[in-house]
Amino acid sequence: MSLIENIQSLGKKYMNPEYPVYIISKGRSETRLTSKALDRMKVPYHIVIEPQEYEDYAKYIDDDKIYILPFSNLGKGSIPARNWVWEHSLSLGAKRHWIMDDNIRNFCRRNNNLKVNVASGTILKAAEDFTDRYENVALSGLQYRFFIPDISVRPAITFNTRIYSCILIKNDLPHRWRGRYNEDTDLSIRVLKDKWCTILFYAFLQEKQATMTMKGGNTDELYVNDGRLQMAQSLQEQHPDITTIRQRWGRWQHVVNYRGFRHNKLIKKPDLIVPRGTNNYGLKLKTIKLNGHSKEVELGLYAKSTPEYTECPFDKEKYGRNTS
Repeated sequence: MSLIENIQSLGKKYMNPEYPVYIISKGRSETRLTSKALDRMKVPYHIVIEPQEYEDYAKYIDDDKIYILPFSNLGKGSIPARNWVWEHSLSLGAKRHWIMDDNIRNFCRRNNNLKVNVASGTILKAAEDFTDRYENVALSGLQYRFFIPDISVRPAITFNTRIYSCILIKNDLPHRWRGRYNEDTDLSIRVLKDKWCTILFYAFLQEKQATMTMKGGNTDELYVNDGRLQMAQSLQEQHPDITTIRQRWGRWQHVVNYRGFRHNKLIKKPDLIVPRGTNNYGLKLKTIKLNGHSKEVELGLYAKSTPEYTECPFDKEKYGRNTS
């Protein structure tokens, strides 16, 4: 019996993203899901925190990985931190930057409907390389793992839709983060309305914790009481032409119609040369011997005794498995 993990075949040499990686975090010094995931993958990053939480985070994270914001408790959600990150990456001379939520357990490669945790930053580098083939990609990012049922037909990528939680941003855009809610949805819509393109990777996935299931972050600051309804109403006010509000999954949710952006066309860089053949960036599958897990792996579930347990709601509905 076995549990399959994705590892980089280059051995001691790890392939990492070219652009700077930032994690914005608040109130989650003890969980640090994204930080732990990137540490396992040996991906360089910085975590961006408010000054009053420095001691809490410094217990677990090396000081040279911590950026301290020049403000705290503004009551505006993550918007000020996101804009600080954008300006910081510009000061480094970077053409793009990664910005990630702090509640991502793992990063995965999806191939032949097998979703496998990766052990290096190779998928982020591959996503960068594909994004950089084009002149007019404003945002790109990784799809949520729980949106991809194991038995399903999905493309490797899709275009001109929203990009959430793990975002590669073109730094010279005229836009910045705004408002108090729905910041990633709003930014995606604004760039698409300006005829830019977005790329959402289905071949590379993020295993993000579901919204409102962890303390800290927006859960404590924005989603309390009727925060979910206010969030949906805020986006409808910003984009009434394509946004409706519905009850979904037991809570208020905005619903955005992205079909009008399907005509936004990618523009290849004039000097682009794409080599023939398939480039797997050195990724290989490695089998690790663990007793009692083969059936769960076949269904795309990780047994609770493994270090990074997650439950995929689609799998549970399809197969009636109780993984708790």
